[in-house]
Amino acid sequence: MIERKIELIPAIDIIGGECVRLSQGDYDAKTVYYKSPIDAAMMFADAGVKRIHVVDLDGAKESMPRNLTVVERVVTRTGLDVEFGGGVKSDVALRDVFNSGVKYAICGSIAVQKPELFEGWLMAFGAERMVLGADVKSGFVATHGWLETSQVTLEEIIDRFAPAGLSQVVCTDISKDGMLSGVNEEMYDALQRRYEGIDITVSGGIGCMDDVERLNALGLRKVIIGKAFYEGRITVGQISEWMR
Repeated sequence: MIERKIELIPAIDIIGGECVRLSQGDYDAKTVYYKSPIDAAMMFADAGVKRIHVVDLDGAKESMPRNLTVVERVVTRTGLDVEFGGGVKSDVALRDVFNSGVKYAICGSIAVQKPELFEGWLMAFGAERMVLGADVKSGFVATHGWLETSQVTLEEIIDRFAPAGLSQVVCTDISKDGMLSGVNEEMYDALQRRYEGIDITVSGGIGCMDDVERLNALGLRKVIIGKAFYEGRITVGQISEWMR
C-alpha cells in the first residue's frame, strides 16, 4: 500500500463575501455554495485539515483584496493556516493580508508584471510565507483573475524566482479547473521532478479521491480540492480519513 503523504488543501473562493466556485475561471459561470465561507472553513477544520486555500476573486479582478474582513473571521474562528490569493499587488496590500492573520500570501499577476517587487517580498518576508501562484493557460501564465494571458511560460517564471529561494508554487491548470475531469498528471509529475526543492501544489481538475491517490503515487506533495468537494464527489468523511 502506498504511504499517504500528499496534503489535502480545500479551497474557498470568495465573491461578495460568499463561498463560490467558477468553471475555468469564468466569472459568469458562478455557483454559490455557502453564504458564509466561515461555515465551510469550520467544516474543514473539524475534518482535521490544517491549511486552506482562499481566493478573493473580487480582489483578483479589482487588483486589490476586497474580502479580508471575511478572511480574518475565518482565521479567528478556525485557527486554520490560510494561504490567500487575490489582488496582492502592493506593499500595502501584502501587509494588510498578513495583518488579517493569513499565513501564506499567493502572488501571481504581480510576479509576472513586477518580478523585482515579488523577489523583494521573498527576501523580506521569507520564502516560507510567500507563494508563487502560476495559473497556466495553453502553456502560458495567466493574470488578473485569469482574464489576461501573459507571454511568460510556467518554467520561465519558476526559474526567475528559484535563485531567490522560492519554495512554494501553486500551479493551476485553468483548462481543467472546475471541470471535474481529472488532473494533467504528466505536467505536474514533470514539474515536481524538475523542481525537487520546490513544493508544487496541484490545482485544477480533481474529480474524486482516485485522482488524489494517483498524485500521491507520483510523489506530489500538495493538492487543492475545490469543486469535487462542493459537488459531493469528495466527502467530509473521506477528507477526515485521509488526514488521519
